[in-house]
Amino acid sequence: MLDTSVRLLRLLGLLQTQRLWTGAQLALRLGVNTRTIRADIARLRRLDYQVDAVSGVAGGYRLRAGARLPPLQLDDDEAIAVAIALRTAVGAGVVGIGEDAARAATKLQQLLPPRLRHRLDTISAVAEAIPNSRDPVEPSTFRDVATTVERSEVLRFDYTDRHDRASERRVEPYRLVHSGGRWYLVGYDLDRQDWRSYRLDRITPKTPTGPRFTARDLPARDLATFVTRGRMAALWNYTARVIVDAPAETVAARIPTNIWTVEPIDPHTSALEAGAQSPQLLAAYLAAMDLDFRLEAGHAPELAAAIAALAARYTAAICPTESPELHRGSCSLKGSTIPS
Repeated sequence: MLDTSVRLLRLLGLLQTQRLWTGAQLALRLGVNTRTIRADIARLRRLDYQVDAVSGVAGGYRLRAGARLPPLQLDDDEAIAVAIALRTAVGAGVVGIGEDAARAATKLQQLLPPRLRHRLDTISAVAEAIPNSRDPVEPSTFRDVATTVERSEVLRFDYTDRHDRASERRVEPYRLVHSGGRWYLVGYDLDRQDWRSYRLDRITPKTPTGPRFTARDLPARDLATFVTRGRMAALWNYTARVIVDAPAETVAARIPTNIWTVEPIDPHTSALEAGAQSPQLLAAYLAAMDLDFRLEAGHAPELAAAIAALAARYTAAICPTESPELHRGSCSLKGSTIPS
């Protein structure tokens, strides 16, 4: 049988899983009877651990958060996972959190038994974290915005966009999302009546906050993709609709970015809404799909011109001694005839 001090630590470790344990389950795990479990629960309470007892058939014991931090009981895999997470927290994008994480990682490593310390050293020797120096967020901003999300309160803030234009926003805040090395707030802009994402490092919260609001349906299941799409679309200077001679699932697998949207027209044809920084870049992206496509008559003349120029350049690349004019009959390359 385990001695009392070891048994108490094991009991504390089980209770820290936050699940509800019956006295019989705890007794079986620790190799004692239920009377001993009741006595051990009383000992933990005298040490200021707040252990709730739930009566009834579905009752049992559960550890409640108390006024002080209890010692954590971690198994081997949990300890390694926490240590690795702390070492990579330098890229979390919040000012000062890297230093706090480094101190916590050092404390944890000192407590690891030799076998686990060796495993962690092995991982650290072959893995390298990339520091995030891109526009870190002030902890006070992170805290204030997160509080309004948790309370469902309208957030008022000053915002500076990528063109250094300042504006005042009133937003229903819903989620904080980490994407591309930066933190973003996803919210419903009350003045623009639309869902938006905002870089957290460009937000200056204002007080007092607004009234509480009733939650709306989120704009997407995957908010990380929603943020990425908004971030990329903001960089587009040119968009166009293209008809692709392939099923929608085939097109979705070929497009160079999941920010573009694909809709089926019929089982063999799809409509692609695509964008890029210029018509020339969009033409190159479309070529990378390696699928037949066409432009709707009279639409996207800039893209049509860019495609024609790209076709001429590609033809000239394989027929360097001949004119790149597309009206000529054919181009010979190492004995093969390539139609123009």
